[in-house]
Amino acid sequence: MPDNHQKTESRVTVDVARDTAFDLVADVGRWPQYHPSAVHAEVLHTNEKGDLIQYWSLVSDSEVRTWQAVRRADRPGHRITLTQMDAESPATGIRAEWVFNELAPDRTEVELRHHIEGPAEADLGPLLEQITKDSREQLETLRDTTSRLTELGELVVSFTDPLFIAGSIEDAYDYLYRADLWPERIPHVVGLTMSEEVPNIQFFDMDTKGPDGSTHTVRSVRVCLPPKLIVYKQISLPAMLNAHTGHWKFTEVPEGVVAEARHTSTIKPSALSLLGAGTTIGHARRFLRRLLSGNSMSNLTLAKAFAEERAGF
Repeated sequence: MPDNHQKTESRVTVDVARDTAFDLVADVGRWPQYHPSAVHAEVLHTNEKGDLIQYWSLVSDSEVRTWQAVRRADRPGHRITLTQMDAESPATGIRAEWVFNELAPDRTEVELRHHIEGPAEADLGPLLEQITKDSREQLETLRDTTSRLTELGELVVSFTDPLFIAGSIEDAYDYLYRADLWPERIPHVVGLTMSEEVPNIQFFDMDTKGPDGSTHTVRSVRVCLPPKLIVYKQISLPAMLNAHTGHWKFTEVPEGVVAEARHTSTIKPSALSLLGAGTTIGHARRFLRRLLSGNSMSNLTLAKAFAEERAGF
């Protein structure tokens, strides 16, 4: 039985209502847009024990760690607990707890606690230090996000574009999964170097050509969940963005497949002048939507042609 117990606690005060802070932490789908290391999270299933969630997180700009945790969200008790399914060695158990304490109607203290168990002889120090570091970074992300909620409402551009494909889901998925072939297949991609050392976890550096002929290089990580979803996050960004995440989603319908491109981008206010003097956030939103939607619809159209040709259309 484990008899080595360690714990760590970190806290931050945020100027929002307790329910607002609770909702921001509970909405794991939003974290990749705001937290630098978060790549993807999804609820696998829900039952009376809670939500089983799988997380993917950057360890470095070339490595992703994934794990599952059972989450219990107790809104009346103002706390969220997460118990890891397979604790990282040398720990045998890791439990996290978010606690939300109301200081005033629009002021909340948020605590993030971790309880770690392991064998008596285990050195849990390095793991404890890493968890403490990660906790402080998560709380700083929460503090920054809550301090800019109104501003982010203007700066974040999020949309989806669907396209019907009269072909198989496997062919539609494969066309966009094979990013290593994009320089041959997609006109605005002029170069791409990709690695996939862990199956279905891709890192690539991509050179794209803009409408004005200029080229831009970005580094991205992708979590591929065949044949229904490819999630991506840019980890080096174009000059005018503070964040860019999205997905390619594939849904079978009786007639074929609906493929969907999603983009969520956060505009960098200090870079508005790159689009010309006097550029407003509204101008930048329209520019981004036109550019990103144009590129993704072009990619979907090419995937459609590929899948439908293979289907005999």
